[in-house]
Amino acid sequence: VEHVEAAGFSTVIHDDEDMTAVKDNLGVPRDLRSCHTTQVQKYLIEGHVPAEDIQRLLKERPEIAGLAVPGMPASSPGMAVAGEPHEAFEVLAFHRDGTTRIFAKH
Repeated sequence: VEHVEAAGFSTVIHDDEDMTAVKDNLGVPRDLRSCHTTQVQKYLIEGHVPAEDIQRLLKERPEIAGLAVPGMPASSPGMAVAGEPHEAFEVLAFHRDGTTRIFAKH
């Protein structure tokens, strides 16, 4: 959360006991799920998506449902540890039907 706030996004946090139901209701594909789920304008953001990719998403406005970083990659924002080697990860663009494409590589 601090990562996106530092990039200029304002956040509102809702702790929900049943995040599976929240993700189901929003339409987040099961194989893309991670720890955090948010909405930015019309897009869903799932997991530790870098702020720069959210900014690019809002600039380009592709016809997708959202962006996801499945799991919790060690080098993703909020997970990286100083001094640890970088672990490459991908940000996926996804559609409501679950199809994906690579949006960014880090």
